[in-house]
Amino acid sequence: MYLAKQKYLAEFIGTFFLLVTVIGSGIMAESLSGNIAALSLLGNTIPTGAILVVLITMFGPISGAHFNPAVTLVFILRREISGLDSVVYVVMQIAGGLLGALVAHAMFEMEIVQTSAKLRSGSAQWLSESLATFGLVLAILLTLQFRKNAVAMVVGLYITAAYWFAASTSFANPAVTIARSFTDTFSGIYPFHAPAFIFSQIIGAICAYGVCFILISKKDLETV
Repeated sequence: MYLAKQKYLAEFIGTFFLLVTVIGSGIMAESLSGNIAALSLLGNTIPTGAILVVLITMFGPISGAHFNPAVTLVFILRREISGLDSVVYVVMQIAGGLLGALVAHAMFEMEIVQTSAKLRSGSAQWLSESLATFGLVLAILLTLQFRKNAVAMVVGLYITAAYWFAASTSFANPAVTIARSFTDTFSGIYPFHAPAFIFSQIIGAICAYGVCFILISKKDLETV
């Protein structure tokens, strides 16, 4: 049984490396792609999906490898995490993500503290974030139920796909959204557009939790 401080540290380190990868690979991809947007997105997608497989495999046994307040919310609803732990998890996720953004900038010799000017707004973007988060949470819950040892691979593959099917490129994570509002690079989002993304993500996560009651009995969910 892992101690609370070990779980909190795992959430911090995991979200830190997730954002280092998301932002760092975006910077690298844009610099090497010759301004070809599809290549930039591909160069951002593959490392993000890959690092999720690694991080979930590493930290899943310690903290559950949420790295995402929307996922933590769902586990509160499932009564699998306490109120105190959930609050600390979210704080660690946001703090780890913000530090990850700063370190990514430092690695590429950029201005350390930035805010994004990249506009991401409108109903299509919000729908994309709701759908992307819905699919992510549904994938996590159903895979936990039927193939628990496959969660890391499923999440990595899902996010890899969602980068391309979602018009928003699938943030699907409030902590990631906050951190990406502090990078004026390929992966950024204008800070005043972030709240609508986060609201959409929360709606998608709650809907996924509800759908699981249609697909799986409550008794089965409680025995995961």
